[in-house]
Amino acid sequence: MSEATFDILIRVLCALFAAGALVFIFRLGKGASDTGVEKTRVIYLYERKEVVYENLRDLNFEFKAGKFTQADYDGMRVGMEAEAARILAEIEKLESAPA
Repeated sequence: MSEATFDILIRVLCALFAAGALVFIFRLGKGASDTGVEKTRVIYLYERKEVVYENLRDLNFEFKAGKFTQADYDGMRVGMEAEAARILAEIEKLESAPA
């Protein structure tokens, strides 16, 4: 086998390998995007509730550390508590509804 033929063979094999790797990585076949758990609205709301509660804890900590004035703290706390109330109301509504 001549050096030119060997060089062409190597290039073709590399191209095939690269194409195969791209197809494997970016395959769009059935189930390719089904890697996670499908979230229901209630699951999403429970996760959102935990985030809001954590934000409230952080806000309280930062206020006690002196990062916020009383007025700023009260304004942010009221907003977060209102959001938590909306989330809890929607969770209750969805869980009490007949399936």
